[in-house]
Amino acid sequence: MGRRPSDEPTPGLLLVDKPQGWTSHDVVARCRRLAGTRKVGHAGTLDPMATGLLVLGIGRATKLLTYITGHDKAYEATIRLGESTVTDDAEGEVTASVDASGVTDSDIAAAVLALTGDIMQRPSSVSAIKVDGKRSYARVRGGEDVELPARPVTVSSFEVRDVRRDGAAVDLDVRVEVSSGTYVRALARDLGGALGVGGHLTALRRTRIGRIPVDEAATLDDLTARVEAGEPLPLLPLGPAAAATLTPIAVDDDDAKALGYGQWVAARAGDEGEHLALLDGSGDLVAIGERRGGKVKPVVVMHPAGTAAQ
Repeated sequence: MGRRPSDEPTPGLLLVDKPQGWTSHDVVARCRRLAGTRKVGHAGTLDPMATGLLVLGIGRATKLLTYITGHDKAYEATIRLGESTVTDDAEGEVTASVDASGVTDSDIAAAVLALTGDIMQRPSSVSAIKVDGKRSYARVRGGEDVELPARPVTVSSFEVRDVRRDGAAVDLDVRVEVSSGTYVRALARDLGGALGVGGHLTALRRTRIGRIPVDEAATLDDLTARVEAGEPLPLLPLGPAAAATLTPIAVDDDDAKALGYGQWVAARAGDEGEHLALLDGSGDLVAIGERRGGKVKPVVVMHPAGTAAQ
């Protein structure tokens, strides 16, 4: 299965709807075989229990991943009130059970409101954040007690879609839109803590990264079937990929040539984004740029002068 390895594969973004039970690394490994190249990376890890949008970069498109990772994200999730776990999600051992049947809908609404907006959030101790050079989750699994410092995040939307009551437990189906670096399982933990009953995440699906929706993603089964049928992977080319994730700016032929040599060019009205996708007249991505005063600096040159666009 897969294609013969290529030193310089066709670049583009591959949008995958990750299945439950797979790690992000598992998905990358499968797609390396399907694409016939090791030049595959991902923008933003999903936990094994989570499903949904995983953005992969193939070939030179891996240079876009750093910029995609920093975008806001949207999720659909289920939070169980009344149970706390060591991992703040359903994969961890239950550490406490409390009768949550007395929690009212108005109690939930007030606690959700308090966790909306600009907040300080303490990441889960089993996150991939490094502590003195070692992943926090590795320290926890090694028997250490780890409590990471709180950091600022933004929860721009926290909507309760459904409340289901079953004995002592209360399950909430929610939809959240959050800044990069926000942990939805930490939201579940903190919501349960605010209500005095504990809580953890039982389901999570990422539905959007920046302007890219999960509806445009393909399953691994679909991708495998395409390759086995001799069809190409459905890659989003560099130009449209950059335009979907950065501020798109059209440049003329002279500026495109200068950018290909790594030279700065004059900024124009509209060049206001933090990171700019500098596109030539054909819509191909010439470079990723940053505005510096009245100039635009190419920080990543995708088509060095003298090379053909791909």
